[in-house]
Amino acid sequence: MNLIIRLLLTAVAVVVLAKFLPGVEVAGFTSAIVLAIVLGLLNMILKPILVILTLPITILTLGLFLLVINACIILLADEFMGGFEVNGFWIALLFSLLLSFLQSVLYSLLDRD
Repeated sequence: MNLIIRLLLTAVAVVVLAKFLPGVEVAGFTSAIVLAIVLGLLNMILKPILVILTLPITILTLGLFLLVINACIILLADEFMGGFEVNGFWIALLFSLLLSFLQSVLYSLLDRD
């Protein structure tokens, strides 16, 4: 049940960010839910592999390269999804930062109950 609520909260965060960020478009709430599932799968499967492969550069940049990995995962989700558009790397980077922030705020409200 908690997983479904987290997916719905992520979808809400995606829709809110798509309204305010120029260069990010979501076709509807259904596309946002599918995007939340795709992002969850990419973060679960692909992100650990990328983190291990880029460990030397991540250490060299004191962890800031993880932001680049997050933006690449957003761009990869853009390629997989038909109802989701991100116009460029910098918008994907800003989107991933704001999405992480909104998710942490929404998840902390969920954990209070």
